[in-house]
Amino acid sequence: MTQPDTIPFCAAADPFPQPAGARPPQGSCDTHAHVFGPAERYPYTANRSYTPPDAPPGAYLHLHRTLGIERGVLVQPSVYGTDNRLMVDTLHYLQQQGLQYKGVAVVDADISERELDQLARAGVCGVRMNLLFKGGIAWRDVESLARRLAERSWHLQFLIDVSEFEQLEARIRSLPTPVVIDHMGHMNVANGLHHPGFQALLRLVEDARAWVKLSGSYRITNQPLPPYTDVLPFAQALVGANPQQMLWGSDWPHPHFGRPMPGDGPLLSLLADWVPDEALRRRILVDNPARLYGFPSC
Repeated sequence: MTQPDTIPFCAAADPFPQPAGARPPQGSCDTHAHVFGPAERYPYTANRSYTPPDAPPGAYLHLHRTLGIERGVLVQPSVYGTDNRLMVDTLHYLQQQGLQYKGVAVVDADISERELDQLARAGVCGVRMNLLFKGGIAWRDVESLARRLAERSWHLQFLIDVSEFEQLEARIRSLPTPVVIDHMGHMNVANGLHHPGFQALLRLVEDARAWVKLSGSYRITNQPLPPYTDVLPFAQALVGANPQQMLWGSDWPHPHFGRPMPGDGPLLSLLADWVPDEALRRRILVDNPARLYGFPSC
């Protein structure tokens, strides 16, 4: 078990977000964000890799209103393990206001059908597998869950480094559920476009066996601030492989990140650099997430 005095504290996101250079189209979706705290009500798991500052639902909504985002997907962070209460409570809060938000949970391998039903009623439509940070779900658990999730038309989401994950392509092709890969594969760009792990990811995207979130560019770059030009060829390669399998996410409030904190407006503006075609950007921001998460068509 991790000792509390060795768990690093995270920096907070910018409390005064700025809009992107251009307002996104109606129905745009942020497919990757988290809420945190207060710890007195929603305690963190002892076996975690970081301790975040509070990031409440009000700040999350303020971010989306500033950016012009109308839909969102909350992702269960590793610091809560399989305790999805905060995410579920937040989804109920957002839905009571008539807003369109979904969730991706972390669950135990032996979770009951009743508990899955409760998550589904809250708007959960996927399960996350985290192999980077402590507290996430393990691969063997996902294998045992995959058939049950497929019957519900749920998807599996993976936080992995494609340069280090063994048998990436074969494992994903064997699963009966749609698969979503976080943060463009979470591989440092110094590994290069031709790294076998990234090439495997491109093949999966090309064959529509994986969705990829165009998110977390600041996690894979070797540059301190946007526009992260070294990420551009990787984003363009993924979009070029199959734009219908691309999603966008803010990764707000950017937890477990030790370099200069990026602004959320500039992060959204990067999408216009990566995808100059307006129709393709609309597909990534609106149409693709509606198809995967079940939002109404705009």
